[in-house]
Amino acid sequence: METKKQRENPLDIFLFVPNLIGYFRVVAALISFYYMRSDPYTTFFWYMASAGADAIDGYAARYLGQTSRVGALLDMLTDRCGTLCLIMVLGHFYPKWMMLFQMDIFLDITSHWIHMYSQMIKGTTSHKLIDLSEHWLLRVYYSSRTVLFWMCAGNEVFYAALYMLHFTEGPIGLFRILAYVTAPVAVVKAGISGIQLVAALRNVAAFDVEERWTAANAKPTTGIPTTTVVKDAKAE
Repeated sequence: METKKQRENPLDIFLFVPNLIGYFRVVAALISFYYMRSDPYTTFFWYMASAGADAIDGYAARYLGQTSRVGALLDMLTDRCGTLCLIMVLGHFYPKWMMLFQMDIFLDITSHWIHMYSQMIKGTTSHKLIDLSEHWLLRVYYSSRTVLFWMCAGNEVFYAALYMLHFTEGPIGLFRILAYVTAPVAVVKAGISGIQLVAALRNVAAFDVEERWTAANAKPTTGIPTTTVVKDAKAE
């Protein structure tokens, strides 16, 4: 006889292995923020540790069957806030490029937030699940884990290399080389964010159209209560 699986407690969700990895990412990011103004190598180590762990939590969730909305939210918020905090410092280090940094932050946060919202009203659980009938570039970006990994990694390395360049060129100009090599990746990723923003807005607008059409074609109620005729048993 099969035994039913015991109902999980909300606390169990917070203790899922991929979510524990997510907490490590948050702590590592906070450590990097603390040292950003004074210790570039400590900052670089902890920031990249936080970014690198992003490649682990997703695999752990799928392998262990521990996907959750909490994990999806934690993953997205850690990604967005981590990059945002680093770019804030870059805007201080490179004031001439402040407007470009601000535009990148704007695109990144708004596109992911609206995309997450559009997926929630469609009933999906992750900001990485999209309608594959959308733009071909989004299809490639989200359907190929290899492309997604290298795009995200290249983007993080670009900003981390810019950060390190403020302090040092690195051995044989390593950080400058990394910045030049990964700059095209950052540009393409910003373009993808723009496309994602438009696609997500279209999804939300389509949902509005469907909702308004349903409301307009719903049968109006008369407000007259229905009555039930009860026969008198003595009359039978």
